[in-house]
Amino acid sequence: MYFKRFYDTDLAQASYLLGCQKTGECLVIDPVRDIQIYLDEARAQRLSITHVTETHIHADYLSGSRELAAATGAQLLLSAEGGADWTYRFDHHPLHHGDSFKIGNIKIEVRHTPGHTPESLSFVVTDLPRGDLPVLLLSGDFVFVGDVGRPDLLDEAAGGVDTRFEGARQMFASLRDGFLSLPDHVQVWPAHGSGSACGKALGAVPATTVGYERALAWWSPLVQGGDEQAFTNELLSGQPDAPAYYARMKRQNREGPAVLGTLEPLPELSAAEANSRLKGGARLIDTRPRAEYQRAAPTNSIHLPDSNTLETWAGWLLDPEREYVLLAPAGRAEALRRRLWMVGVDRVIGFTGSADDLLAEPAQPFPAAELPQHADALILDVRSRNEHAQGAIPGSRQLHAGRLPVSLAELPRDREIVVHCQSGARSAAAASLLRAEGFRVSELAGGYEAWAAG
Repeated sequence: MYFKRFYDTDLAQASYLLGCQKTGECLVIDPVRDIQIYLDEARAQRLSITHVTETHIHADYLSGSRELAAATGAQLLLSAEGGADWTYRFDHHPLHHGDSFKIGNIKIEVRHTPGHTPESLSFVVTDLPRGDLPVLLLSGDFVFVGDVGRPDLLDEAAGGVDTRFEGARQMFASLRDGFLSLPDHVQVWPAHGSGSACGKALGAVPATTVGYERALAWWSPLVQGGDEQAFTNELLSGQPDAPAYYARMKRQNREGPAVLGTLEPLPELSAAEANSRLKGGARLIDTRPRAEYQRAAPTNSIHLPDSNTLETWAGWLLDPEREYVLLAPAGRAEALRRRLWMVGVDRVIGFTGSADDLLAEPAQPFPAAELPQHADALILDVRSRNEHAQGAIPGSRQLHAGRLPVSLAELPRDREIVVHCQSGARSAAAASLLRAEGFRVSELAGGYEAWAAG
């Protein structure tokens, strides 16, 4: 049996390739939309991608399952559990609880494990040449290292009303009747690690075992002791803010992400062409470091630095229906374009390598000592609810940066808005969106930390 984990550090997302070396077949689980990594790995291992599946309808990134199946001719197997509202609406082979299939000499057993989402599946893997005992559980967003999937996302980001309580009840039952029924030796490989918003306390190591979670997970004594109410209370408390784009990802992943296929390389635009596009309604994605951006912020630009959080911020702040121009070096433009695919930002029409001739204005933050001079401004705290609750500037309004695009109508256009986060990194991106949307915006240098140190 061949087993390979792929990990996207931005989205803290894991996908997997599982292959039978004897027959040359392999399965890809929870692929991302830039499918080249799976094609390259399969080729290197002399395997053919014959099957593609995913554990659930994802909310934090656009799935590559349909893309990979279209590119390889692989059979696409997806959950048929959870009811009509959670049925995939494009061609696939349906999977039900208790189904099984083989990848060569590897047996895959399908388990319905609702709680995080109604249609959630987990896959129990048995390497038949070695025996009949299961060896792996591909748990998706059901069980993480040290935590379980949050059941409140449907309320937070997908328009549900009090679905979290039913989700918590289902999670309790899935853990009790499904997960804890497995032998202790079974390895658990989840779809997310530390940093994901799909749970509140995910471990940083890539995998765990059923026995380790049974012995040490916070939820284990509550589930084994039958205390569903205490489990529910703990599970639903303190969950991180859910970015608004999760609702869009859920919808697109259910309906079927557009298949990209083979695309032409991203064209380089002159400054004149870029300015013309920006005047016509396109937005510039400025990927330079924050200090460079703030010295001269291009008109109609969103600041998303080329860092390990580009995909997350793109999902938070960018409208996928709008056209975009990348401000990035020629050697980075194509890679950045591919990272934007992860959250469904497909309409990147070109790139420019220099900001020298772009229309721009300064966007320098002001020091915390000058905050009293902005007494009439709305102080907008774009940190999480939990951060704000632990300490905040008096009179400030908390609005998580990931919910800004759907909350613009709630913000004043007749007064200054002072944006801040914890230390200044997040507020630069958030302020750039507000500036591009025509608000009168300034930033607090150093964020809440600088103010608190005052």
